[in-house]
Amino acid sequence: MAITSPSLAAAAYQGAARVARSGPAGGTDEAAPGSADFGSILAQAAQNTMQSLKAGEQASLRALAGKADVGQVVQAVSAAEVTLQATIAVRDRVVQAYQEIIRMPI
Repeated sequence: MAITSPSLAAAAYQGAARVARSGPAGGTDEAAPGSADFGSILAQAAQNTMQSLKAGEQASLRALAGKADVGQVVQAVSAAEVTLQATIAVRDRVVQAYQEIIRMPI
């Protein structure tokens, strides 16, 4: 699934909450067996984003060669566009959160 997946977003939120509860010294909140940490969830989301963008590019190249249906190309490019827009939105929110943290008084 792409970064737009609700289940991926929920897993990322749970990972962030687990990291926040654990604190800097490691925590008392035990991770469920088989669950991934927040960093690996973000890495997986980035990998899925790149795969979606590459699929859109490959579909466009196949269309130029006359080997792909127009519907397939439109679907792949639309999925890549939505994924890119979601990635940009997440990036913007992370930058905004960072700026808010920087403005906090000590």
